[in-house]
Amino acid sequence: MNKLGLQRTANKVRKGILTAVHAAKAGHPGGSLSAAEIFTYLYFEEMRLRPKEPTWEDRDRFVLSKGHTAPGLYAALAHRGYFPVEDLKTLRQIGSYLQGHPDMKHIPGVDMSSGSLGQGISAAVGMALAAKMDGKNYRVYTLLGDGEIQEGQVWEAAMFAGHRRLDQLVVIVDNNGLQIDGAVEDVCTPYPIDKKFEAFNFHVITVEDGNDFGQLREAFDEARGVKGEPVAIIAKTVKGKGVSFMEGAASWHGKAPNDEEYEAAMAELEKAGEALWQK
Repeated sequence: MNKLGLQRTANKVRKGILTAVHAAKAGHPGGSLSAAEIFTYLYFEEMRLRPKEPTWEDRDRFVLSKGHTAPGLYAALAHRGYFPVEDLKTLRQIGSYLQGHPDMKHIPGVDMSSGSLGQGISAAVGMALAAKMDGKNYRVYTLLGDGEIQEGQVWEAAMFAGHRRLDQLVVIVDNNGLQIDGAVEDVCTPYPIDKKFEAFNFHVITVEDGNDFGQLREAFDEARGVKGEPVAIIAKTVKGKGVSFMEGAASWHGKAPNDEEYEAAMAELEKAGEALWQK
């Protein structure tokens, strides 16, 4: 898919995020929106998948380590054909398979249940080790939040991955600079993130604008050429990207928009989408 096609798809993903969170009256829009381009690039360009065969043995794997941004993952999965887009409106509803955090037992396309911060990367490391031990060539991707990497388990997993030279592993950090309590550098600074991963024997790629598909393509292409080391992609993004009144605001980490805010946000995305279709 070309850059314009990816941008149009990311716009649909953003609409899906807001629709799901608004319908649920709960959820995490900020970090889902900041990662919309990452979700879109992974599922529509980067990963080897068969949506009609979600458990295909040779598929690439993805673990959403920052599991609270499930609305972003669900929107990407729905638009990729894993389940009906209409089901996004059932997020967090009683009886819905779309729970507040990813559930591998009930949601097509989810490779690992997640939600307890810091643990998803360990599962991804285990998958990458399994691939190496079994002689398989599938790749394993995991997305972490920059607040999440304050968890010690992240660095235990990174140490193991570097030691075992798991070059089929790609760790992506959604570096939007904000967590639920405010700026990550004020709560408990993780910086310099790149140097930390380098210390654990990762090949590190910094993406200055993680909401730009051209830069994401360059990063993932570079990652594919790395041998003998796991890869960490540090993607600098904007929390709440795409909705002006949510951008750069920690308050939208875990708050659903009310009816008026939802209408305003969707109108903004609709306008942006129309502009993309006119190109």
